[in-house]
Amino acid sequence: MSEFHDDYPSYETLAHHSEEDGKKTRKVLWRVFWYMLAITIFELIIGSMAPGNGWSGTLWLKVLFIGLTILKAGFIVMAFMHLGHETTFMKYVILLPYAIFISYAIFIILDEGVYSGDSINRTKVDPLLIKQQQDLKAGHGAHHEAATSGSDQHEAHSEEAHH
Repeated sequence: MSEFHDDYPSYETLAHHSEEDGKKTRKVLWRVFWYMLAITIFELIIGSMAPGNGWSGTLWLKVLFIGLTILKAGFIVMAFMHLGHETTFMKYVILLPYAIFISYAIFIILDEGVYSGDSINRTKVDPLLIKQQQDLKAGHGAHHEAATSGSDQHEAHSEEAHH
């Protein structure tokens, strides 16, 4: 007799599973595990080769890793979280909000990339402002001339006061 002295039947009896069903389920879960392990090892190999081959930061590498991560997430959700056994309607109810969120996140990332690069789509500056800045740096802008003429008038006024 077990030390817990429970009268509960085994899991297979409670879930109305036969031993054959249990073997099939375990076979599917192990297959998913091996697929995910192979994908992870592939990611590690590519990731370790990337810096040496100049692949770091390339768009295709980012797309590859994102795609493989989504593939592994799909395996987890479908097999381990049993979404693969749900009705089509329930799959959509669960997955559609995530698909919308991921689409929005991709849009934000791509849109942010337009504004964050050094040479990518810089904001256009009015040429007049650029010329004014160059004139100020060169020391002959409108502000400099006003300041110079003002100090000249002040000097002329002080000379008249002394005479």
